Amino acid sequence: MATTTPSGKLHIGLWVAQILLALLFGMAGAAKLMMPLADLAAQGMSHAVNLPWPTERLIGLAELLGAIGLVAPAATGIQPKLTGYAALGLVAIMVLAIAYHVAYGEAPASVVNVVLGGMAAFVAWGRLVKAPIPAKGASA
Repeated sequence: MATTTPSGKLHIGLWVAQILLALLFGMAGAAKLMMPLADLAAQGMSHAVNLPWPTERLIGLAELLGAIGLVAPAATGIQPKLTGYAALGLVAIMVLAIAYHVAYGEAPASVVNVVLGGMAAFVAWGRLVKAPIPAKGASA
């Protein structure tokens, strides 16, 4: 019977979190970049009407780049530490989103931000501290 080492389980868990976060932030970022702000607001993104449009587009760009950064460096082995830094950037976005929701009296809406931020923090810890991916060509 084959067993998976805790390190192997951790890598699998990190990859699952990275891919889930990349999909969620990729879709959210693309929507914030491409959809009219009124449509975003109609879908429940109240910040689309409260924030200036350049800020909303910048958040979308940051989320989209973060999504790419969660997967591309780790998958290619080219500067894989960037995966951890992308996750830290997404943690920062989620902290700011929580502050926004609290400031606008939407604290219950920040639950999603707490969950996503926690997942991103897990990826950052895993890829920067506990289970980093070696760079391409680096000896194991």
